Amino acid sequence: MSRPPGRGGPVQLAGVGTALPGEPVDNARLSARLGIAPEWVETFIGTRTRHFARDLDGGPVRWTLEDLCADAADRALADAGADADDVAFVVLATATPDALMPTTAALVADRLGIDDVPVYQLQSGCSGAVQALALASSLLADAERGARPVALVIGGDVCSKHLDLRQDFRSMPPSQLVNYVLFGDGAGAVALSRAPGAARAVLTRADHRIGGLGRAPGQRVEWFGPADRDSGRPAVTEDYKAVETQVPVMAREVFDTLLDRLGWPAETLGHVLPPQLGGRMTERITRGLRQGLEWEEVSCVADTGNNGNALVFFQLERLLPRLAAGGRAVGMAIESSKWIKAGFAVEATR
Repeated sequence: MSRPPGRGGPVQLAGVGTALPGEPVDNARLSARLGIAPEWVETFIGTRTRHFARDLDGGPVRWTLEDLCADAADRALADAGADADDVAFVVLATATPDALMPTTAALVADRLGIDDVPVYQLQSGCSGAVQALALASSLLADAERGARPVALVIGGDVCSKHLDLRQDFRSMPPSQLVNYVLFGDGAGAVALSRAPGAARAVLTRADHRIGGLGRAPGQRVEWFGPADRDSGRPAVTEDYKAVETQVPVMAREVFDTLLDRLGWPAETLGHVLPPQLGGRMTERITRGLRQGLEWEEVSCVADTGNNGNALVFFQLERLLPRLAAGGRAVGMAIESSKWIKAGFAVEATR
């Protein structure tokens, strides 16, 4: 999906906000809790800190996805100088909703005082944030004149609530253990607007495509009900070897396709926002994309952990202050669940 021209001018990034639960948890603290060597986390994952919505010792959930998304959305609206009455619709992307019904999107809207507007929730992993941006930019660009000017786009995940802290981690297979050290929790949001002069940057393009025909899923997150909660299946599994093999290739495909469709020479890029799987994997992908070019990498995962649908918004929060007039940036998000390729492009307006 690409952004249509629309009737109200370019879709602008008017404000951004993020939220992380609690204090950062470093590798020493995490390794002591899990009973594994911190060197394994450093070498294999390369993530320094992450944030958890649940207590690592007692286990209770201290922040819900609704809490984090509402906080991030409130900050994004404030950054845009907007309020609830300006919001035309809400789009929220997550792989870990608080409940199947009501949607977290509807609860967040209610909490922010947003009413009588469409509210959408997309169920997806890391690519969901770009899916939400694509949907919102298309809807906003096609909105009738006189409509409310702001689209509120939110992404977040609370992965830790799906992880069982009572396990014997020393005997756990790597396909399960990786999920305890790779992921974190958090949320992010942007306010999109088509009002003239409302923003520092324009969302030039947002695309996503499924690319996993015939391939087994690289990640699976279960949702248990009363009928199958004692099935013995792990809540989260990941084929990290498949991720290591496939994601760099898919990131390169998205990068090349974006530049081709935009007509942008790679030399004109000022910033690149690579997929944020983990510190080591992101470093590897970035080296493959760079190929001697001088653009600046914008990453967050080594500090935030892989918090799923929040990642793109954390990257955008870091990007916008760095964009010089006329600056160009492209970003990629690859979802291993069924191999979804997503990318977006941003241009500075001033």
